[in-house]
Amino acid sequence: MRNCSGWYEKLVWALLTWSSTHRWDTAGQEKFKCIASAYYRGAQVIITVFDMTDIRSLENTRQWLSEAMTENESGGNLVFLVGTKSDLLSVEERQRTEQDATKMAAEMQGEFWAVSAKSGENVPEFFFRVAAVALEDIVLRDTESGAATSIALANSIRSDRAERPKETKSTCC
Repeated sequence: MRNCSGWYEKLVWALLTWSSTHRWDTAGQEKFKCIASAYYRGAQVIITVFDMTDIRSLENTRQWLSEAMTENESGGNLVFLVGTKSDLLSVEERQRTEQDATKMAAEMQGEFWAVSAKSGENVPEFFFRVAAVALEDIVLRDTESGAATSIALANSIRSDRAERPKETKSTCC
């Protein structure tokens, strides 16, 4: 098990441009609770993650989302509920867990995704979805407010032949 939090940047090609997603990962550990509010503040997207092999961990996502929402304006965030280790469940267990998680995601007004870090199942698709929905949200908010959308600038749109920016990973430990 990890013993420190980390900051990660993931670059995703979405809607004709590279989108950069920045993630703070506290690994659900109590020792990071005192600084977690700084991570949550101003988040556009909130992703709560649970272990699909331990259905009790699904209940913890309610508390994590609640804590994240206290640092953000109501209804101003895109919410995703992600179940990991989907590859370790039988078909029946997976279906049952996915039903519970889908119900929980609906209560959170978010989307549910089952992923497997081991097999890579749904991982790239999930990050593409997060980037695309976040980008769409920015464009819609800017359009509604009458603000100029930053992605409309010609120098920020790249062709599919553009060189992919480098990904970075930084951890505290």
